[in-house]
Amino acid sequence: MADSPQRVHRPLSPHLQIYRPLFTMVMSIVHRITGVGLYFGTAILVWWLLAAATSPSAFETFRSVAGSPIGLLVLFGYTWALLHHALGGVRHFIWDFIHGFGPKERVLLAQASLAASVALTVILWVVGLAVKG
Repeated sequence: MADSPQRVHRPLSPHLQIYRPLFTMVMSIVHRITGVGLYFGTAILVWWLLAAATSPSAFETFRSVAGSPIGLLVLFGYTWALLHHALGGVRHFIWDFIHGFGPKERVLLAQASLAASVALTVILWVVGLAVKG
């Protein structure tokens, strides 16, 4: 029998150490993270609705927590996550129609969804705070 060459030990699948992170890869990861954030952030909406349906004191407790600096930061983050995830869904919807698969188009769509989510979040909060007084 012939001697077989020694087996080379290499990873079974590519790893993050092999790939350099691309902008579209990072945006895909952020899309998944915002989805998880929205899952847990829905508890805030449930708390708001339950507080509004229960009693004025329960609603005032919610308002005091949500109106605190940390509460406002969480709500701002939830707003951005909601808009970013929705715009990521629009990007995937565009892909469903077999458009935007070129290298430049993929990056442009990812950059546009990030820029639009930040801009829309800021606009929404500025308008909301202006209406609030």
